[in-house]
Amino acid sequence: MISLHQRLRIDRLGGRGEGLAQGPQGLIAVPYALPFETIIAEVDGGRGKLVEIETASPDRIAPFCRYYGSCGGCAVQALRPDAYADWKRGLLVEALRQAGVGAAPEPLLDAHGQGRRRVTFHARMSADGAASVGFMEARSHRIVDIAECPVLAPSLAEAPQIARGLGRLLAASGKPLDILITATTSGLDIDIRGHGPLSEDQAGQLVNFALRHDLARLANHGAIVALNRAPLIRMGQAMVAPPPGAFLQATEAGEEALAAEVTQALSGARRVADLFAGVGTFSLRLAEFAAVHAVDSEGAALSALAKAAGEARLRPVTVETRDLFRRPLSSEDLSSYDGIVFDPPRAGAPEQARAIAASRAPLVVAVSCNHQSFARDAATLCAGGYELERVLPVDQFRHSPHLEIVARFRRAAKKRPRKLLG
Repeated sequence: MISLHQRLRIDRLGGRGEGLAQGPQGLIAVPYALPFETIIAEVDGGRGKLVEIETASPDRIAPFCRYYGSCGGCAVQALRPDAYADWKRGLLVEALRQAGVGAAPEPLLDAHGQGRRRVTFHARMSADGAASVGFMEARSHRIVDIAECPVLAPSLAEAPQIARGLGRLLAASGKPLDILITATTSGLDIDIRGHGPLSEDQAGQLVNFALRHDLARLANHGAIVALNRAPLIRMGQAMVAPPPGAFLQATEAGEEALAAEVTQALSGARRVADLFAGVGTFSLRLAEFAAVHAVDSEGAALSALAKAAGEARLRPVTVETRDLFRRPLSSEDLSSYDGIVFDPPRAGAPEQARAIAASRAPLVVAVSCNHQSFARDAATLCAGGYELERVLPVDQFRHSPHLEIVARFRRAAKKRPRKLLG
């Protein structure tokens, strides 16, 4: 299809943070364009590339990053903060409306804090044999080579240079790499993905690299290559050493905000089930006052959780390795708990939500990183007799369309769970 320059009027921001305009053949999505702007765009089907802003939005502000407009990491950096907050909260409002859930979310909570404590850099070979290290362009697989990223926490200030050094060290393989770097209390924790098995010489070079840069740990596909000291993350009263590449909330402030909502909601519980528990973001805090049964498919994460709980001398914490997508806990199992918290991946947990909805648990706290799957699972809980008391949108991915959500559901008085049809 031939790309053509068109004059477009941007009507609104879409779910990806792109400006949406009505074209002759339907909607056209234009990255970095804002509502109420008249622009010139290079249009190819339903996609547009911003060429010129003829009439700027009154909400447009100057971006603070020199890579904005090429790097796809930040979708919405030129929008005034109050308009940005309205747009992001509006994603959740619209998802709940479409799901038929009558609830008004709280105002958006800014949980950027000092910035993101974990980041994944992409390293790719260039034509001259050098490694390009950075982030993808918007809707592209091309790498934008970066020297710094202002949305990262200060503890990751050296992360781009370290990732570039690793990319160069392994460039001879010609393989595309993903380099996950996490800031911990004891130093940087790095896991390299995409390279495959290392030769003895490559492993030796990585060990020397880890020593030179004083990394806490360096792993390749989860296998530890160098360990100078355990990478530790504080969770409540406990210190947990996550396995390489384990999931963590993106910012410390975001984790604290979500955990505060979860623990406040379940503060009166004596026995809690934590589903999709990971390394214990919520379990380790809940175990300060309640017995906790933590369930996840990742055995290594649960082992780290159990070790941290034992060392912190918390209330009893039991762990169960279980694929909750294929084998969700039953409504009978769940009915024995005073409260349930579940924090599934982006796709949500439709089958587990059905089992929770059919249980007799008096209180459920749902945590989600996707407003659409959250709204679907929330509708399931409400259909099963729960009332949505509070839903809080949490913004720890500032300038992006990604949104964290934490919500409190209570078993409605005089309502019994009913069997939900598939």
